[in-house]
Amino acid sequence: MKILVCIKAVPEPEHAICTGKDIPEVNVDDATDMRMNRFDEFAVEEAVLIKESFPETIVDVITMGPENAGKTIKRAIGMGADSGIHILSDYQTSCDAVAVSSSIAQIAKEKDYDLLLCGIMSEDMMQFAVGPMLAQYLSLSWATSVIKETIKPKDRKIYVERELEGGVATMLDINLPALLTIQSGINEPRYPSLSNLLRANKSRINVISAEALQPATASCRTVGYSYPEKTRAGLILKGTSKEKAEALLRILIKKTMV
Repeated sequence: MKILVCIKAVPEPEHAICTGKDIPEVNVDDATDMRMNRFDEFAVEEAVLIKESFPETIVDVITMGPENAGKTIKRAIGMGADSGIHILSDYQTSCDAVAVSSSIAQIAKEKDYDLLLCGIMSEDMMQFAVGPMLAQYLSLSWATSVIKETIKPKDRKIYVERELEGGVATMLDINLPALLTIQSGINEPRYPSLSNLLRANKSRINVISAEALQPATASCRTVGYSYPEKTRAGLILKGTSKEKAEALLRILIKKTMV
């Protein structure tokens, strides 16, 4: 079985550079310290757990981002993945779900993966979009917010439980190949072992230029930033305790809340 885990490098908040006079904008360059998106750690861990249950499984990881995003691949190999692919791009491109999903799809369709795993979202953009878009590009069965999975390689199926609103869960049997976005809390991501970290430092990461893949043109663009507008004002009641209680009662009666 072959598994591909999609991971993202996100900037350490204290190392991102803020620019702009009136509205701050985050600027990430090759000097910015980056780490693995914490939601993706659960996806890597789930892939390694599958590998431990089915030892012939091969786990690849893939990321898209600037030069220093490569450290996330080494961390994933340290957790137990076998090899990594780095799509080299600027940080802004790695934040565009269309560009990321179309680029990964071009590589994944040539590798014949049985299962693709993504974190439920990224910490910086919180779009929940790359996984479903990638499944669409590859014409795969998919499920989001997965809180439990049981793979059945011989039947070419995977049983999943996915989280819905209000604590409700739904159960599905999905045909392989498939794509899942993994919810946080499904497992406990391990710390990379020393032996795997040493192996990761010696591993050759396959680096591919984003320009060579010619990703799909983004369908969204940022037109500006602004602070949230103040839509209502608070009211501070003054006076004695009795006067404030009476004023509050009048307000509640006026708003038909009592």
